[in-house]
Amino acid sequence: MEIRPIRTEADYKAVLKEVSALVDSDPVSGTPEGDRLDVLATLVQAYEVRHLPISPPDPIEAIKFRMDQSGLTIKDLEPIIGKSNRVYEILNRRRPLTLAMIRRLHQSLGIPAEVLIAETTR
Repeated sequence: MEIRPIRTEADYKAVLKEVSALVDSDPVSGTPEGDRLDVLATLVQAYEVRHLPISPPDPIEAIKFRMDQSGLTIKDLEPIIGKSNRVYEILNRRRPLTLAMIRRLHQSLGIPAEVLIAETTR
């Protein structure tokens, strides 16, 4: 089993192609193919952490995403943020989140506080 580090984008794409083929064949763990898949998946993960980091989401986009995922409406956010006009101002980026809002959003919706205190991207 010859395995090399992933150093370039071309290496990365080649390994992804091999991982995809291995996943399609669904190898049994402990077999040579299963071991190869485990090792290659670990290499891919290490490469992605180093070269393809995922930046944290924008706070407002995180709130909108949670609303969409949970089927929440503006009315549902009123106990957390304030009257509907305040909720609209927050979601339209006309007013910043306050510390109290951040705490309530974190507690009520489970959005990480680190995401909510980040600068908005727009």
